[in-house]
Amino acid sequence: MTELTSLTLAEARDGLQAKKFSAAELAAAHVAAIEKARALNAYVLETPERAADMAKAADARIAKGEAGPLDGIPLAVKDMFCTAGVRTTACSHILDNFVPTYESTVTSQLWRDGAVLLGKTNNDEFAMGSSNETSYFGNVISPWRRKGSNTPLTPGGSSGGSAAAVAAHLCLGATGTDTGGSIRQPAAFTGTVGIKPTYGRVSRWGIVAFASSLDQAGPFAKTVRDAAILLRSMAGHDPKDTTCADLPVPDYEAAIGKSVKGLRIGVPKEYRLDGMPAEIEALWEQGKAWLKAAGAELVDISLPHTKYALPAYYIVAPAEASSNLARYDGVRYGLRAEGRDITGMYEATRAAGFGAEVRRRVMIGTYVLSAGYYDAYYLRAQKLRTLIKRDFEEAFKAGVHAMLTPATPSAAFGLGEKVGADPIEMYLNDVFTVTVNMAGLPGIAVPAGLDAQGLPLGLQLIGRPFDEETLFALGQVIEQAAGRFTPAIWW
Repeated sequence: MTELTSLTLAEARDGLQAKKFSAAELAAAHVAAIEKARALNAYVLETPERAADMAKAADARIAKGEAGPLDGIPLAVKDMFCTAGVRTTACSHILDNFVPTYESTVTSQLWRDGAVLLGKTNNDEFAMGSSNETSYFGNVISPWRRKGSNTPLTPGGSSGGSAAAVAAHLCLGATGTDTGGSIRQPAAFTGTVGIKPTYGRVSRWGIVAFASSLDQAGPFAKTVRDAAILLRSMAGHDPKDTTCADLPVPDYEAAIGKSVKGLRIGVPKEYRLDGMPAEIEALWEQGKAWLKAAGAELVDISLPHTKYALPAYYIVAPAEASSNLARYDGVRYGLRAEGRDITGMYEATRAAGFGAEVRRRVMIGTYVLSAGYYDAYYLRAQKLRTLIKRDFEEAFKAGVHAMLTPATPSAAFGLGEKVGADPIEMYLNDVFTVTVNMAGLPGIAVPAGLDAQGLPLGLQLIGRPFDEETLFALGQVIEQAAGRFTPAIWW
């Protein structure tokens, strides 16, 4: 049964169509793998009965010749996506035992196309974090380990559970959300592929909100092709989300293997940070060489406002979070703590329900939105955001088709190594990814090599708005040159 879990999504799809195995067998193999891997804490809720029922229905459709594009494919869903009748908590105590009566648009489209739900994956509380250490359910442990060491490592965050589940072969693909790098950073840390689509390409309806102008859902997968297959099902116009673009969804899989000859790839000089590890620099150079060998043209570009992206992001995101999280008050759903009056109940509920990082961000957000500071902080951050977006627009206008950058400033770090007195050290993990969210652009992280300690490193490709196809074509070039990376089983 283990060989079924090591298949790529595309291989499993083709195997199901050829009747080499059944959807029921595929689901059972993954359920067994999940049970053996509980030490990773990748799933916060397993749904084996639902998986069995959905797989049985998929087998019936396949037998009748009515299979959908994802029929029988077992997937994991980040605990930020509302799933009808299945507990959804955003990994926060304040949403204890919340069971939605409705389905998020993204998951409803996956089920429409025949996918099978294996369970809900762990994430940083309300998706706020870069290491999956703020989850109410405890941290996820990466399936990767440094050579000769048993130190538990982070799978990245906030979508750490989804990334770990894909890397450890506990699903064939998973959903994630990316507000400042929460798909691309965990993908780079775990040797998986993760894409944040253009803002508006995928509906946000039914996803627990963190920062509404930055949040975007996307897939994690073992390969670039698998990510393309998943994004096609996840994307599309949704009238329930007014920010969702009414544009046709291309056949992303058709972009795989497409020639990249003649594409101009920008290399932003501002991403060359002081003190950047030599292995990240070397990886970047290697990526440039691979793309050049495939016929792409590498050009140096400047994105002058990049240095302001991180501080501006950490004003805009907490401001929107403080507004979005105001709805969790103990009145309608989730946790309720007793108080002397209604104000006391609000205060007690929020103090007991939110973890330290969420409280920190809500307080920062409330502060920057307050009357005396709105102009000094929030308004200035929004102006900077416009300038950051303009930098990218100028580069694209000058004929650049995509950009190549590192995905993270380092390989995965040990759990507890960066959680301490200085939250800024953790925030710096997002240095290469936040600009993409601030500008609303698509970005993909592709595994590109291993560091000296045997840990995965990823490269990031940034594309023009709604041009995910070019990213898939370029990502495939890197994947073919670098190969795929799988952790040795120790759990």
